[in-house]
Amino acid sequence: MDAQEKSSKDTFVSEGPEEEAEMQQLASQSSVPDAPVQTGDLAPAGTSTETLGEPGSEQRAWYVIHCYSGYENKVRHNLEQRIETMGMKDKIFDVVIPTQEEIEVKDGKRRTVERHVFPGYVLVNMILSEESWYVVRNTPGVTGFVGMGNTPTALRPEEVSQILKRMEAEAPHIKVSFKTGERVRIVDGPFNDFRGTVAEINMERSKVRVMVNFFGRETPVELDFLQVEKA
Repeated sequence: MDAQEKSSKDTFVSEGPEEEAEMQQLASQSSVPDAPVQTGDLAPAGTSTETLGEPGSEQRAWYVIHCYSGYENKVRHNLEQRIETMGMKDKIFDVVIPTQEEIEVKDGKRRTVERHVFPGYVLVNMILSEESWYVVRNTPGVTGFVGMGNTPTALRPEEVSQILKRMEAEAPHIKVSFKTGERVRIVDGPFNDFRGTVAEINMERSKVRVMVNFFGRETPVELDFLQVEKA
């Protein structure tokens, strides 16, 4: 593969929500590509540290690949198959999609869903070489590595820890589908089925203040996020 072909294949278009900018910033501030990742204390729940690597593996590190948003699971499946069929288990060790549990309210019902923390991005723990780069880069659905120029940039251990902490948060994140000034419907509590206007949203306390017309007067009512849905 010549340098021109490699350069063109590593070009990708950054698009999507704010999380994409955050992931790109993490990668752009990272250390050199062969920086070691001490994975003994970085393994996500249910993943053995043996799978992620052991402290002292000088070339083993976490890299970020980009794909189209919504295709993360497909890309992980494709890459895991290629690792198996091409005998790359000694070079590519783990493929992780950062996710976080989220509670959403729809039609008065609560449900827990798994949300991608960085839509369009997948983490790969690997030893970077021409061979491993080729296997990952040419996986169907992968549009490129995140890095400086044509060189994939490894995440620093503290950056991996930051991502995994978001994945291992004890309480599920509550999805807020409404904004200040919007009309909402109360779905729980004494004011069930009342409608009002959002006056204030307190993300730290997971509370929302809604102005409700009560006996002809606008009355502020403080509610939990889960007690309200967009009208």
